[in-house]
Amino acid sequence: MALPAFLARLFGGSSRVDLWSRYERLRESVSGTMSKFYKVRDRVSGEVRGLKIVDRAKTDPIEGRYKALGKPSEGEIGSRIQGPNVARTLEWGVSTGDDSYILMEFIDGTLLHTLLSSRKALEPAQRLDFVRQAAAAIAAVHKAGFVHRDICPRNFMVRPDGRIVLFDFGLTVPDKPQFFRPGNRIGTPSYMAPEVVRRYQVDRRLDMFSFGVTAYEICTLELPWPRSPGAKGALRHDTPPQDIRDFWPQIPPALADAIMACIAAEPSRRPESMEKFLEAIEDVPL
Repeated sequence: MALPAFLARLFGGSSRVDLWSRYERLRESVSGTMSKFYKVRDRVSGEVRGLKIVDRAKTDPIEGRYKALGKPSEGEIGSRIQGPNVARTLEWGVSTGDDSYILMEFIDGTLLHTLLSSRKALEPAQRLDFVRQAAAAIAAVHKAGFVHRDICPRNFMVRPDGRIVLFDFGLTVPDKPQFFRPGNRIGTPSYMAPEVVRRYQVDRRLDMFSFGVTAYEICTLELPWPRSPGAKGALRHDTPPQDIRDFWPQIPPALADAIMACIAAEPSRRPESMEKFLEAIEDVPL
């Protein structure tokens, strides 16, 4: 039996996978911005997996910026990030059809974005639990030495058991200065840090900002600034946000202060790390 593609590369060989001989499609593709995602079953083991096929026409121009820097592939990055709130990457490689693919655990559940868009308020304990879990997921990304760059509710899945899982590392890069040269606007506009919008120098604190906007939305179903499509609305992100207490007057003070600190326009005013954020809300009761 042929080695999985990533093992073949590790041992100096080469292997291409005939995806549709190996996997049975259980659900037709869900198209993302730069990929297609399938629910599949391994024809040999019977295990259900998630299969992501990358649109190289869209990703190659982005990846080309980092070609000389030795950036790991999305599959390799995903495999290095471990934690209960992070989707597990199982394999990656190139198919016989010359498609780049990533095989991962299949996460049954609902997108956090879908849940919040329903406009059904979460119970206070659930809001705090979701915020803590999302923070733990980003802490795992940073601990592994990476910056996600697209933290938003569309990239979290809520499982039926209440566990939050972060996925999609298509824009993730190593946490090294050479990967953060000014000039590129990367991410989802409504959650984009002002230093990204203004094309200034950035670092991992851009994830802190995007997380803060996500946490604010989990708690209130609102955004800190008026909703506006595209990057134009993101230009407001260096102006004072609406206080989270305006939407949730009973929010525990420590939680309110921590979230508002995350969305500070000046990166130096944000918490030093996701661990520091979690410490700040450690004593907030469920």
